[in-house]
Amino acid sequence: MPIEKIKARQIFNSRGEPTLEVDVITEIGLLRSSVSCTHSPIPNEAVELRDNDESSFNGRSVLKAVNNVNKIIGPEIVKSRLEVCQQRDIDSLMIRLDGTSDKSKLGANAILGVSMACCKAGAVKKGLPLYKYISQLADSKQLIIPVPVFTVISGGKLSGNPLPCQEFVLMPTGATSFAEAMKIGYDVYRALEKLIAESQELKLPLTISDEGAFSPEFEEDREALAAIVDAIKGLGYEGKVKVGVDMAASSFCKDGQYDLAFKTDESDPDDYMDTEALKDQYLDLLREFPQIVSLEDPFDQEDWDGWGMLADQPIQLLADDLTAMNAERIEEAMEKQSGNGIVIRLSQIGTITEAIDCHKMARAGGWSSAVSTSFGETEDNFIADFAVGLAAGQFKGGAPCRGERVSKYNQILRIEEELGKDSVYAGEMFRNPLQLAESKKEGKEKKGKDKKKK
Repeated sequence: MPIEKIKARQIFNSRGEPTLEVDVITEIGLLRSSVSCTHSPIPNEAVELRDNDESSFNGRSVLKAVNNVNKIIGPEIVKSRLEVCQQRDIDSLMIRLDGTSDKSKLGANAILGVSMACCKAGAVKKGLPLYKYISQLADSKQLIIPVPVFTVISGGKLSGNPLPCQEFVLMPTGATSFAEAMKIGYDVYRALEKLIAESQELKLPLTISDEGAFSPEFEEDREALAAIVDAIKGLGYEGKVKVGVDMAASSFCKDGQYDLAFKTDESDPDDYMDTEALKDQYLDLLREFPQIVSLEDPFDQEDWDGWGMLADQPIQLLADDLTAMNAERIEEAMEKQSGNGIVIRLSQIGTITEAIDCHKMARAGGWSSAVSTSFGETEDNFIADFAVGLAAGQFKGGAPCRGERVSKYNQILRIEEELGKDSVYAGEMFRNPLQLAESKKEGKEKKGKDKKKK
């Protein structure tokens, strides 16, 4: 089933900024994808191509990327007569057309839009649900329903409050299904809203950030963590809900030191922390809040020594800015034991097959994977199917609020329902869900043998 036509256009994401939408047309119809956007570019990730024309959407328009799809990528793929199921060949062709190490010529956003749409077309061609088709592409032996990772409080560069930590998240690891995890997440989110409103004498509803999280005027990260823990305890969900933090430490690293007051008038070079002091502060938080099971980007993206200082802690050390979906960086991080998990973010790399390869590299090294949405999301739910198909075990989609966030969670609810009794929820095994799946499989086989004996 050769591709007949590929067409891109400029649309808008959840932040009201331009992004790409791509149509792939085959004999069985039109398959469409839209591309999520990064908040701000970081080193080592693939380049999201913007026009940089300040007279048009403050330089954020993507008409160059649109043109690259319509005038270069599309015609070359059509001319190649590649079938839609040849995902790796399609992605490889686009990488060759770009010819750069960071996709800066054609744009990772242009390439990703085409890659996603072709992946959807391949699933249709095979007559498979998208998540099962992705599972085949990834050579995954098991489908896993991931633990939803809900962002409930925003700080850092995502909020105007003084909090240095960028995101505080909930992980309903003690739920027995994704459906139950959604209810738990909703309950804690709403309880937290009331708690924040009462403590700060605010009227409901509270304003929310780009990802649907609250942005209270707390002074310290401890206040945010205490509020979350109080909300969990108040609902009787102790043990069922774990907590994670995304420090995004690169945003407050200055000349090798860390400025936790970087958003306030109290920022003073004399108060900057060195890596050792910041490590000690994290250890204090872990002792004070044993609910924390995941720590993302605790140090700067070039502070390799810092990352190694927390390697002995029994928690998930999740690399996002450090690895940036860059295979060389992932390999280096694994060699140096700088963390034990990576964030899988499609917008950082640009093709489906490269994202799958990053996930497989992490798994082969014993690292966990957390599939994540981006800051500027669209109504496209591709990433939800991707998380299930990879058997990643974790899906970081934002708050249980805002349409572009909830639509992804709703898609996983549908998948869980479709799988029925074969559904496996990652739960406490979110870091190594395949081990859980294997034990459940062995349990079923044993039960079957016992029945036969009787």
